[in-house]
Amino acid sequence: MLRLMSLLLIFSFICGCTSSELPSGKNNTQGAVSLNTPGRHVITEPVTFTTDLDYIVYLPDDYGKDPNKKWPLVMFLHGVGERGSDVQKVEKHGLPALASRGQKFDFIIIAPQCPPSKFWPDMCVPLVALLDDASNRWSVDEDRVYLTGLSMGGFGTWALACAYPERFAAIAPICGGGMTFMAPALKNMPIWVFHGEKDNVVSISRSEEMVNAIKAAGGNPRFTRYPDLNHDSWTVTYANPELYQWLLSNVRAKKN
Repeated sequence: MLRLMSLLLIFSFICGCTSSELPSGKNNTQGAVSLNTPGRHVITEPVTFTTDLDYIVYLPDDYGKDPNKKWPLVMFLHGVGERGSDVQKVEKHGLPALASRGQKFDFIIIAPQCPPSKFWPDMCVPLVALLDDASNRWSVDEDRVYLTGLSMGGFGTWALACAYPERFAAIAPICGGGMTFMAPALKNMPIWVFHGEKDNVVSISRSEEMVNAIKAAGGNPRFTRYPDLNHDSWTVTYANPELYQWLLSNVRAKKN
């Protein structure tokens, strides 16, 4: 029931990203993709469910050296300003921006682009279809799949995790918000929430509401508040190595 409701709910919020576009990575691959080659891959074969999703994948440098190794995967959801049909816009902020600048990560990053007329909270089923497709294409450790996003992507992180909590080992929503009646689905989920106290685009109260609702359900989410930050609480968050150490320390709980 929660999954169906998550697809029908309308989230009322305003969020945006206005920084200038960052340069793309050097090893751009358009069209055909060599699945065993590390680096940045622009996927032009869309995953189709109810809509098409273009996305960029970043593979670790050591990917493919051990054909039996399974890799952690982090799905990143961008903000509203990166919606559209130009998948390069996904590299403006967050994990894709860092990877395109050459920062190395010990996990696969998958960064889809939201269509221009959509919002991430409306895209739960296509996003899960994308995760399924990624697991078929690459060597993914399905017990170490993580979810994070900023602004609209923060809302999407809450919505997708509430709809499919069994898919993720941990989540890290940044300056987002969600539907508190769905929060009990996340009471056993490792969660680290980030928000700027001076955010005048998405009020910090949206994160507070979700954190409090999860605590009321018996959960124990971490909550980092930035006293001096406005809407951009993602730059400092994604620059913090502790975030990735924390994510990778979590393994999906086994079903009873």
